Amino acid sequence: MVTHCRLRGLLLLLGAVAVAVAASHPANNEFCAATGGGGAGYGCGSGGGGDVARILIKGGTVVNAHRAEEADVYIEDGFVVAVRPNIPVGDDNVKVIDATGKYVMPGGIDPHTHLEMEFMGTVTIDDFFSGHAAALAGGTTMHIDFVIPVNGNLTAGLESYKQKAEKSAMDYGFHMAITKWNDDVSREMESMVKEHGINSFKFFMAYKGSLMVTDDLLLQGLQKCKSLGALAMVHAENGDAVAEGQQRMIDLGITGPEGHALSRPPVLEGEATARAIRLAKFVNTPLYVVHVMSIDAMEEIAKAKREGQRVIGEPVVSGLVLDDSWLWDPDFTIASKYVMSPPIREAGNNKALQAALSSGILQLVGTDHCTFNSTQKAFGFDDFRKIPNGVNGIEERMHIVWDSMVETGQISVTDYVRVTSTECAKIFNIYPRKGAILEGSDADIIILNPKRGFMVGAHTHHSRSNTNVYEGRKGKGMVEVTISRGRVVWEDGILNILPGSGRYIRTPPFGYLFDGIEKSDAAYRASLRAPVQRGRASA
Repeated sequence: MVTHCRLRGLLLLLGAVAVAVAASHPANNEFCAATGGGGAGYGCGSGGGGDVARILIKGGTVVNAHRAEEADVYIEDGFVVAVRPNIPVGDDNVKVIDATGKYVMPGGIDPHTHLEMEFMGTVTIDDFFSGHAAALAGGTTMHIDFVIPVNGNLTAGLESYKQKAEKSAMDYGFHMAITKWNDDVSREMESMVKEHGINSFKFFMAYKGSLMVTDDLLLQGLQKCKSLGALAMVHAENGDAVAEGQQRMIDLGITGPEGHALSRPPVLEGEATARAIRLAKFVNTPLYVVHVMSIDAMEEIAKAKREGQRVIGEPVVSGLVLDDSWLWDPDFTIASKYVMSPPIREAGNNKALQAALSSGILQLVGTDHCTFNSTQKAFGFDDFRKIPNGVNGIEERMHIVWDSMVETGQISVTDYVRVTSTECAKIFNIYPRKGAILEGSDADIIILNPKRGFMVGAHTHHSRSNTNVYEGRKGKGMVEVTISRGRVVWEDGILNILPGSGRYIRTPPFGYLFDGIEKSDAAYRASLRAPVQRGRASA
């Protein structure tokens, strides 16, 4: 059995790569009786508090992004202590989980969520407890949410989200949105990186009149991100053209959900993606394109990558497996639940995005989990511009990616780990603490049964929404056990979590995407052959 001395040594080694976490908040047991939109219950017990169990996972196939191997996994004090075959059970105080015939993998990391977000006159229905319940039931053990500034103020926005996260039940990090530009915002960006552990900033090129930034702001933001070693992220749609497209639809009498897709066609996503990529190239800084939904945008990313530019493309589950036909459903409740931006695209785009994910053009899968219930969606019954934009996915992502990508032979089990966990951990500079099952890594682990089927529905999910865009979808590959920081929080279809048990995970700057940037800047300067020394012409 692994000794405590060895464990302490491993924890000391881990300290070199681990980042500080915020203290947990006191639990509030009123959430123990909370229910999801369809009545799914949340249990109470040691899963959210109390002593961390010692766990031995035996007989499974341990899958990391770099290899799969038959091995046992021993967990103690919230960390992976040993990964090797035939680890003996040392005493009766170890919980043994039989994973024979199953895959033991790092818990999923969702890079793109919006919990308890104020948007379009309302607030997303899932908060940091119900969202985390849904995530853990679906095999995701960490996510990174977007902080929205308060009247452009980053610090006020962060304080607001810290309060929202007091009810968290798993690990989480933050991106920061930038919605205006001045010297105060520039200084606050530096504080976010150096003092608050935020290494990514998002710029909305859409939502004119609210979140949208102009090109000059985007350019200044890209330059500031580069200086801080922070990753610039963009929502890529041409906001000016979208506003024109929306008015065009209204003038034509098209006011229903189909007008949403018609008003912001793929060409506008492709144009904005290309523009952001070129500005990032001009500045020579990495770029992350969120929710890539169309062939147009994907091809711009592919072109940039062929030319050696550092561009990350993130598809989301809805874009990978759905098509826009649902937006034409005569039932408004059904059609409106599919409204998101950029829109879910015409059939064919989803298959192209799957191919791009399997070939490495797109690197990781998010959800853009931004849920509104049917009552909220009905705000736009007479005007699609007022339908709150957003769909679910934080609970469904791991299952649907397995079924649509692994079961179909498009990616391997190791690639599955890469696109659902490891690549995200690497991009946001928290690997190998997260995104791996290695000695010293956090014990965020799932056990997936590839032979077991699943079915998605609002009556069984843990989101507080009363709708689900994947309603009735069936597939193979079921997460049977979720372990979060060494605690079994999902097993036998039962959640065992408490609010306030989550931790904030700081994301350090200058991740691997910044490697070599200084050298390429120096090479650029050396290539200029300027300034040219010229004498004044004689009179």
